[in-house]
Order: sequence, then structure tokens, then C-alpha cells
Amino acid sequence: PTDPQWAKDPAVLFFRSWQKKYDPGSDPNDVSTVYGYNLAATLVYVLKTCGDDLTHENIMKVAANMKDVELPMLMPGIKVNTSPTDFYPVGQMSLAKFDGKRWITFGDIISGR
Repeated sequence: PTDPQWAKDPAVLFFRSWQKKYDPGSDPNDVSTVYGYNLAATLVYVLKTCGDDLTHENIMKVAANMKDVELPMLMPGIKVNTSPTDFYPVGQMSLAKFDGKRWITFGDIISGR
């Protein structure tokens, strides 16, 4: 959340305004807040997808069948995918190198699946 390259990114700007409104005492530079925010966004996705069928079975079915779900604070191009046999939601990454001040991403998204 502190990388200057994302300072004007719409998702980061929305996250910052959300954080000020709903979590004003949190440290704006704490990446664990971003982690929690994305976990909450995943839960919102699952519940919205379930619609009115909020049974345990349907919640688990939706959570175990996510396809190309984009979360607001993941790196662009990284998507959440699950299956009944694969509950590891993020199977992609972006390479980065440290330039002495910050991490610079390069290359295409790499899939580990």
C-alpha cells in the first residue's frame, strides 16, 4: 500500500478512503490491513454469489469453485481460483526486482498451476 507506483491507482485510492472511514486507527502502511481487506472482499464475493441460498453447502460450493475472481488490492492480472480439490486461491505471481529503493515488477504474470 506504500509503493508510489500505485498511489493514483483507483483500487488503492478507494482502499485508502475505506480505511480512513472504517478503520481510522489502523496504520495506513500496514500490509496486514490490505490482506484483511482482500479476505473481506473474497467473503463478499462468495456471499453475493450465493444469493439467497446461504446454506453451508452452497457457501462451500461457491468458495470451492471460484474462477478468475479479481480482488481490488491484488496485483493487476492476479486472479483467485479454487476448485473442490484445490483450495489454494492464488496460484499466480509477478516477478519483481529491488532497485535500491523499491520493488519493480517485470515480465508477465507467472502461473504456478
